[in-house]
Amino acid sequence: MIKKILLGMTLLMSMVSCTEDYTDWGNPQSNSQEEAVAFGKGSVTPVDVINLADVATEKVKVASIVAPTSSDAAYTPNYKINFDGQSFDIDADGNMAKADLVNYITNKYGKRPTKRDIDATLDAWQSNGSTAVKMATSETFQVKAIPEAPFIDNGYYLVGDMFNVEAVGDAAAVDGWNTVSAKQAFKHSDKDVYDDPVFTITFETTKANQYWKIIPKKNVDAGNFWAAGVVGPKVDGDDSMTGSLTNGDAKAGKIAKAGKYKLTLNMMDYSYTIEEVNYDPFIYFIGATDGWTNAEQKLALVDDAKGVYTGYLYCADPKGWGNQFKFQRVAGSYDNEINSGAFSTFSGAATSEGGNIGVNAGEGVYYFDVNLGEGTITATKVETMGIIGGFNNWAGDAPMKWNPEEYCFEATFEAPNAGVTADGWKFRVNGGWDINLGGSINNLTAGGDNITVAGKTVKLYPTRKTKDNIYCTVE
Repeated sequence: MIKKILLGMTLLMSMVSCTEDYTDWGNPQSNSQEEAVAFGKGSVTPVDVINLADVATEKVKVASIVAPTSSDAAYTPNYKINFDGQSFDIDADGNMAKADLVNYITNKYGKRPTKRDIDATLDAWQSNGSTAVKMATSETFQVKAIPEAPFIDNGYYLVGDMFNVEAVGDAAAVDGWNTVSAKQAFKHSDKDVYDDPVFTITFETTKANQYWKIIPKKNVDAGNFWAAGVVGPKVDGDDSMTGSLTNGDAKAGKIAKAGKYKLTLNMMDYSYTIEEVNYDPFIYFIGATDGWTNAEQKLALVDDAKGVYTGYLYCADPKGWGNQFKFQRVAGSYDNEINSGAFSTFSGAATSEGGNIGVNAGEGVYYFDVNLGEGTITATKVETMGIIGGFNNWAGDAPMKWNPEEYCFEATFEAPNAGVTADGWKFRVNGGWDINLGGSINNLTAGGDNITVAGKTVKLYPTRKTKDNIYCTVE
């Protein structure tokens, strides 16, 4: 009996000693008054909520442990802590690797700094050097922890000199520092901002030495632009194209020369990059369709301020590599390529496939809308390409078939149908008017005028593979 009492006192003293030592070397949070749970004939007591931003050590205390008793007085147990079927090392003082806890939380819940209540159990293992036997498993207790992350708002606005507008006639002047509009909003994906902390905006400056700052959405929503949280460089007038940001005593950055720019923010590490953008007339498609050897198909620039490219591409996977591709700024060159990393939003049939872009609706022709400025890409599969016009009273579509050898859609009208007529007709995709082609047969454009050329055989070449324009032939 005396031996048992002495053993209990020894265990209690060792617990107190371990707790005091741990507090001295690192973890600023104190042990909680949480209720202990059974651990064989020992116990486990959780600590208070752990704010991982305050933990500067490699280990973090998650519990206090009273070892379960054993029939072998000489035993020294090893411990594992279990979260949702995953096991991690934990020492006798209740300390586990901070990295293990962080990785578990971020993988399961994301990086948002919200308190997470994690159900946990402890295992005690006894080993003789060759085999290990589980001695006991504790009852369930909770590890409560908050991930380390900076404040990231759900949205941001760019303000500054470049958005000033002078009064003209009845139109009032606009103060680019104290008003915001849609064109001043940073673009972001539909992911949680802590999983994707990157925000982008494209803009144009028409004068040199234009100053800027960044306003968080919460300030705009509250009607107080210049409340705490405004973001900017640490040095006033900093004209660096990349650097660090702060939301405490933020200064104004500067764009030194007039031009078109893309500003990218990474709010997880509060950094920014400014790049001058000069969009090329075309971007070139290269991928599995042609064995990653040819870059003949291309999209055309339709908005040189935002870097919007549109057009049609034939996408296939003849070798079973995956229906994937990239864009090249110069045909045949991977320098400064446009891959999936250029986009935050993939819509329609467009997908992100690691570093490549993909489509998920199988082989076929797709209509693409690529916005490099805002980082969006949309792919619409052409399920049907049809001809509609006066020849059929603008009622329904005359279907066209894809010719993979000529890279064209074609249709031949048989008697008694006279074919397309000079009173007007157009091409349209999937039986709707949202994607259609018209205008000159040598330079067809989206939403163009009615075509007024008559004939029985029509071939449409949409991919710009052999010419810079989308065109058709009528015979």
